Amino acid sequence: MKRFHSIKKNGDFQLVYGTGKSFANRFLVMYVRETGRDHSRVGISVSKKVGNSVVRHRMARLVRESFRLSEDVLRTGLDIVVVVRPAAKNENFKGIEGAFKHLCGLHNIFLENRSEQV
Repeated sequence: MKRFHSIKKNGDFQLVYGTGKSFANRFLVMYVRETGRDHSRVGISVSKKVGNSVVRHRMARLVRESFRLSEDVLRTGLDIVVVVRPAAKNENFKGIEGAFKHLCGLHNIFLENRSEQV
């Protein structure tokens, strides 16, 4: 199974928070920073306000899967940090995926020929 690159270090998260651009919707907040790498990395943050560990882990899995399914239509060389909001606690996969794609559109990180691939 192909694994994607993720942001794990606190310093990397802080760099994206400090220098990246952010947009938000009802369920998610997304920070994006250009890095110039040949791949994109994703970091997911879910606070205890969202729920217990089972709920937080489920939210992280849903966001990770949304990124995985959209990875081939997103530009490379980005650091993306997604913060899950408490309103997303009871949302299903389609809702989280829709929120993720909405924020990707606001950040304009879709490839130009997205309409042909989707």
